[in-house]
Amino acid sequence: MLELIEKVENKYRELTDLLSDPAVLGEPSRLSKIARERAGLEEVVQAASRYRQVLAQIEEDEKLKSSSDRELAEMAKTELEELKPERQSLEEKLKLLLAPRDPNDSKNVIVEVRAGTGGEEAALFAAELYRMYQRYAERQRWKVELLSSNPTGIGGYKEVIFLVEGQGAFGKLKHESGVHRVQRVPATESSGRIHTSAASVAVLPEVEDVDIQINPADLRIDVFRSSGPGGQSVNTTDSAVRITHVPSGLVVTCQDEKSQMKNKTKALKVLRARLLDKAVTEQKEKIDTARRSMVGSGDRSEKIRTYNFPQNRMTDHRIGLTLHSLDAILDGKINEIVDALRAKEQEERLKNTDF
Repeated sequence: MLELIEKVENKYRELTDLLSDPAVLGEPSRLSKIARERAGLEEVVQAASRYRQVLAQIEEDEKLKSSSDRELAEMAKTELEELKPERQSLEEKLKLLLAPRDPNDSKNVIVEVRAGTGGEEAALFAAELYRMYQRYAERQRWKVELLSSNPTGIGGYKEVIFLVEGQGAFGKLKHESGVHRVQRVPATESSGRIHTSAASVAVLPEVEDVDIQINPADLRIDVFRSSGPGGQSVNTTDSAVRITHVPSGLVVTCQDEKSQMKNKTKALKVLRARLLDKAVTEQKEKIDTARRSMVGSGDRSEKIRTYNFPQNRMTDHRIGLTLHSLDAILDGKINEIVDALRAKEQEERLKNTDF
């Protein structure tokens, strides 16, 4: 484990140095990415620092407990009784922190809330979930930006999509994806009968700008004589260029210029644009697939969580967690739920990690 800790500490120092690099300071998007990555390692570095201190102190106390100085030996033994449990606690904490992480955990998130089964009551519940996440984000000192909404006439939402910007937003909110079920007496229900409705939530990592890097080894470049109009000598020299991007199969031909170099430059610009469009399309398809797997059909039977108003109860069915504090939860106080779900995820990761 110490070897892994050392790698993280080296990476942390490297990122710290980059934050003061003039070249990085001149690129805001790169600076932001590096700052987020460094912040993600900070907890490991702080825990590791304390762990090293504890190990050193234990080593020293182990020597002192055999000292001929009785008082000194007793002090060392007392201190060891306190330090050994702390060492064990720090080791467990570091194991969790060093376990492989979802690379998207540090990213901002796009949250989509949609009314499911239950008509207007489901739309009202979707609005309450939106407010719950807004309040949670405020407590985390994150920024929320509304991207799109489809409100109903009495304060509900058929759909609401918003961006949450903040360190570790995806890592904390990703487990909210799924169907949320509500059981309560609707305000419009005159007979006092309890209704069951549902809303679906999808939490997606924000897609960053796609940076197209073309490996020259992936290109096949053919030159030939231009066949179209273009003036004197345009079709008497091998100035036309055809570039094939072998991995994708994309082919771009340019023969408008007399210069082979100019045709090649133009062809590469077109190729980059087409590769960018292809990459963005593929990313969108992956996100759409992830969204469908997250939210299912929005049917009540696919629930991950139930909010029962008559009993003031929230139950997360994935981990069997039940809390009787519904008002506080809907006011954004969902730390206990978030922490329990993250702990379960970390536990699963640890099962597949060797130290």
